[in-house]
Amino acid sequence: MAEFQTIETQEQLDAVISDRINQEKEALAKQYEGYLSPDDAKAKKEEYEKQIGNLQAALNDANEKIANHDREIAERDSKIKGYEITSLKTKIAREVGLSYEAIDFLKGEDENSIRVSADSLKILMGNSKNEPPLASDEKNISGADTALRNTLKNLTSKGE
Repeated sequence: MAEFQTIETQEQLDAVISDRINQEKEALAKQYEGYLSPDDAKAKKEEYEKQIGNLQAALNDANEKIANHDREIAERDSKIKGYEITSLKTKIAREVGLSYEAIDFLKGEDENSIRVSADSLKILMGNSKNEPPLASDEKNISGADTALRNTLKNLTSKGE
């Protein structure tokens, strides 16, 4: 070790202290090497907050698109279900013997309930299938028509 020297002037004291301060700065710099400075940390924080804001906006846009797609899918599913039910009602009405206009009066969401509704409607409407009557119910027939009818009756009764 070096021999102790007395410090007699301010310049000597400043030199000794500045050497000691520089040694401590170097030691601290080595100790905290690789760490962020407060200014760098603040800059990184601002950068990350900006990225978070951008990602949050992108997430909100994506969620809105998903909600719109879900809504469109639900609308399409309900339309498809309506078409399927109408098709099923038409099929059952034809099987039971109901007219096309009677389809609007059928109720139900599945085949069994629609079939029960169709059978009930068929009972209410009766068994007529909109067939023409077997005999004429006309009362007032002119003379020429009467003669032709009588001739036709005579031909059919004789088997000719």
